[in-house]
Amino acid sequence: MTPALLPLVRPALREALRGRWLLGLMLGLMLVGELLLRFGGGGPTTLVSMLDVVLILTPLVGLVFGTLQLHHGREFTELLLAQPVRRTRLFAVLYLGAAVPLAAALAVGVLAPFAWHGNLGGAGAGRVLALAGAAVVLALVSTALAFVIALAADDRVRALGLALALWLVAAVLWDGLLLLVAMGFGNRPIEVPLLVLLGLNPIDLTRVLLLLGTDAAALLGYTGALAQRVLGDAAGRAVLGVLLTGWLVVPLVAARRAFVRKDF
Repeated sequence: MTPALLPLVRPALREALRGRWLLGLMLGLMLVGELLLRFGGGGPTTLVSMLDVVLILTPLVGLVFGTLQLHHGREFTELLLAQPVRRTRLFAVLYLGAAVPLAAALAVGVLAPFAWHGNLGGAGAGRVLALAGAAVVLALVSTALAFVIALAADDRVRALGLALALWLVAAVLWDGLLLLVAMGFGNRPIEVPLLVLLGLNPIDLTRVLLLLGTDAAALLGYTGALAQRVLGDAAGRAVLGVLLTGWLVVPLVAARRAFVRKDF
């Protein structure tokens, strides 16, 4: 971050941190992690359970928080637009002001229980850090998608409805769609369609990328088993990583372009 951005980022960060729900999110994740570690024994199943919580909660919070943050900060945005500030720089300020506090709250909420139980110094430390990294990446992706939605829909209620609908499809209904596709193809090869559908969902991408090659890969289901067979090597994981990166870059570029062109 350049020094010129710092005076603009600070008020955006203060605005994001003013609401107490980020603190509530962090404490809630810490409580869930504590309960899972206390009663789950701290094995691979605990990590998978925590991963499920992260994969459901992070996109929901990121989409809702990012959408509302941009709409609630409209007056702040218009005030800054009246200043001699480039729109591209202002967009970076608004995005960082929304994404950084959310990513930090999620990372602390995930890591704190494992650190408290001493799980960050052993053989499983890499998996715990990867889990926290997944939460951060999903926070960045969902915030970028939220900005695309908020800039496309001027009405706050409509934007929030679109954000919730996107989360519902990606987090809840997508696996059912995959199952329907598998059933519809019958005995015909379905590797390519299923892998395409896998690449169209950042939540599934994150799940498969984290669990490929681990003892918990058997819990991935049919799509995960297919990905394990086709993408289980280092090259396959690299492909998944590139696809997940694309889910961050493409929405971010689209939101930046929409912000620059938008008439506030």
